[in-house]
Amino acid sequence: MTPDQIALVKTTWAQVLPIQETAAGLFYGRLFELAPQTQPLFRGDMTEQGRKLMAMINVAVSNLDRLGDILPAVQDMGRRHAGYGVQEAHYDQVGEALLWTLAQGLGEHFTPAAREAWATAYGALASVMKEAAQQARAA
Repeated sequence: MTPDQIALVKTTWAQVLPIQETAAGLFYGRLFELAPQTQPLFRGDMTEQGRKLMAMINVAVSNLDRLGDILPAVQDMGRRHAGYGVQEAHYDQVGEALLWTLAQGLGEHFTPAAREAWATAYGALASVMKEAAQQARAA
C-alpha cells in the first residue's frame, strides 16, 4: 500500500466509526445476501459479533503503516476461521460486502481512490489469512 492509500483508508474509517453499529448490521446483511451459506458460521449474538468486527477492522486500519506488528494476529485469525469452516471463496464475498458497506456508509466520500485503497488493504490482509488457513488445513 502507498502512504496515500493508507491515509485514505484511515481518513474514511474515521468517518465510519460514528456509525459503526449500523455499518456492522449493513455488512452482515449484505454478506448473508451474497453468501447465505456463511450465515450458519456465525453463532450467538450478532450485535456482539458486529462489535468484534468493527474492533478488528479498527486495529487493522490503525496498523496499516506497520502491518508487521499485526501479522501474527492476522495469521491466528486465519487459522481460527479455518477451524470455523470458513472457505477460501468466503474471503472474496466478505471483501465484496465490506466494500459495499463502506459505499453505503460513506456515500460520496467513498471515491474510486478510496475504494481502491480499501480493496488493496483488505486484499493484503485476506491473503495473509488465507495462507494461514491453508497451512492449518494442511497440518
